[in-house]
Amino acid sequence: MTELLLLIGAYLIGSFATAVWVSKGVFGIDIREHGSGNAGATNTFRVLGPKAGTFVMVVDMLKGVLAVRLSYLIPAYDSPEQLINLQVGLGLAAVVGHIFPIWAGFRGGKGIATLFGMVLAIQPLVALCCVGVFLMILFLTRYVSLSSIIASIAFPVLILFIFREQEVFYRIFAIAVALMVVLTHQKNIVRLFRGNESKVPIFKNRKGKDGENNPTY
Repeated sequence: MTELLLLIGAYLIGSFATAVWVSKGVFGIDIREHGSGNAGATNTFRVLGPKAGTFVMVVDMLKGVLAVRLSYLIPAYDSPEQLINLQVGLGLAAVVGHIFPIWAGFRGGKGIATLFGMVLAIQPLVALCCVGVFLMILFLTRYVSLSSIIASIAFPVLILFIFREQEVFYRIFAIAVALMVVLTHQKNIVRLFRGNESKVPIFKNRKGKDGENNPTY
């Protein structure tokens, strides 16, 4: 019963619709009606600029961290595997909340930042390696989608071959994450091959001649 309540709490944490609330509260628009229509950090970067995008990304990551930390509300576990399994479940509940937020009409983002926050809370070193891959690809290409895809593929590679994780459930989870990210980015992959995927405005001034933010669609 306690685990079920924690899973519900994790889902509600994930449902904190950062991009939607920032876009409506600060900019007076619904991010889901602009750009790609996705309520996540990537679309926020494109439409509202790097400051808003960075804020949304950090908060969405913290949702994953906080959801996993709910596991420590249970004082003791029969085995380390039981703890990891619950942490993975809590993290996934937060990701589901991000994708289908109850506070925002069940229309959210793709959950990449929340997923990263979840991994950061469970296995920090692996998460830092993945973020290193992400930042390197982002710096070289300025494609958030491509960076997310490659970093997600690096995740099971690190788990299986570098860190040699022995917990079977976590190994399966790592492979599932990579597959999920690739599947949820199918449209982005098509645009990447066609050469019309939008880049994030890193180190660029987002203001036009009229001083207003110019969205990149």
